[in-house]
Amino acid sequence: MKERILALIEQGKYADIRKELIEMNVVDIAQLFEEIDRQKLLVIFRILPKDIASDVFAYIPNELQKYIVESISDKEIKSIIDELFLDDTIAFLEEMPSNIVKKVLKNTDEETRKLINQFLNYPENSAGSIMTIEFVDLKKEMTVKEALQHIKETGVDKETIDNCYVIDNNRILEGVISIRKLILSEDSALIKDLMQKDAVYINTHDDQEKMASLFKKYDLLSMPVVDNERRLVGIVTIDDVIDVIEQANTEDIQKMAAMQPSEEKYLKTNALVLAKHRIIWLLILMISATFTGKIIRKFDDVLQTVVVLASFIPMIMDTGGNSGSQSSALVIRGLALGEIRLKDAFRVLWKEIQVGCLVGLALSTVNFLRIYFLEKTDFMVSLTVSITLLLTVILAKIVGGILPILAKKCKLDPAIMAGPLITTVVDAVALTIYFSTAVWLLGI
Repeated sequence: MKERILALIEQGKYADIRKELIEMNVVDIAQLFEEIDRQKLLVIFRILPKDIASDVFAYIPNELQKYIVESISDKEIKSIIDELFLDDTIAFLEEMPSNIVKKVLKNTDEETRKLINQFLNYPENSAGSIMTIEFVDLKKEMTVKEALQHIKETGVDKETIDNCYVIDNNRILEGVISIRKLILSEDSALIKDLMQKDAVYINTHDDQEKMASLFKKYDLLSMPVVDNERRLVGIVTIDDVIDVIEQANTEDIQKMAAMQPSEEKYLKTNALVLAKHRIIWLLILMISATFTGKIIRKFDDVLQTVVVLASFIPMIMDTGGNSGSQSSALVIRGLALGEIRLKDAFRVLWKEIQVGCLVGLALSTVNFLRIYFLEKTDFMVSLTVSITLLLTVILAKIVGGILPILAKKCKLDPAIMAGPLITTVVDAVALTIYFSTAVWLLGI
């Protein structure tokens, strides 16, 4: 299908292109737009029906949205904004420069403009900044018949009608009821007798990650958003939550790799920007690694006396760093999912000690057999290396498990206590243990 449309574009057969695009999913059309020359893209966008064009606009990348808004007429902009759900409009405007925002706002009616400005003033990454006002609300005094009639009259332009929210005369959230329950109930039944009264909700200023965790915990498709007086002001739907989760996971991965988080796509980001995001942490880690060099210089006489000790340094440091990274990855993920809390610090400590002992014993035993019997290394040197390996693995597991919890305690993102930083800390600890054990066992 895609190849056929691209061929039709080359031939300039726009009537045929329109027929083909109307049959496609809007997400697939948006992906297709990324491969089309911008001049031809604008022509194709204009020949789409208004409702399809607006849906496609919500899915295309920010730079293409900006290009289209800059290139089309005010009337066309108004047509797009009128068809977009409000949360999609907000998501688009949040990524646009001020001149584009002004151009869009100029072409909206006063009520819509007021709503957009209100949404744009919510704190970044708050539930209020991604909610939508396109939902169905009901009064608890309604009968099922009245409620279904109300949904038919008002639900056409709503983002979802799967769940309807019950409010009083002051818009205070009182409960929630599913469309399924309404359809299966008697016409004369009252909403107040059918609704779920303990509805899960979130405040407009609450963090989006907290919101995402509630969606996961209660297996929701939508959630009401209330103000400080518990008045219903909007809802958040699962499609927006998926975007929040994806963004949060991307940020965590970038932080765990010792990079400054960025929302830009990799291939569309300038090399200079990528370098800027990476170099700060690399500098910090490089400077902190000088402690490792100082430890080696401090025990220079040990290395000169037993030169073979130097050959085992990379193995000990790598094993320690890998062991710590395993623990930190599990704990960071546990903290992100809410499976591990700050009060679980001692449980995590005890578990990592147990794991460290088991893993350390296995690795040090295999290592001793390898270097003593296969490599014919001196017995005391083999013993020194193996004991160091055991202690290093145990301490690495403890450090990897506890540092993310300490970061959380200090209101920092636990993801920063990941591989690169853990490895740097463990390297210094491993070398200190190694040379101290050598001095003790070898009598240097």
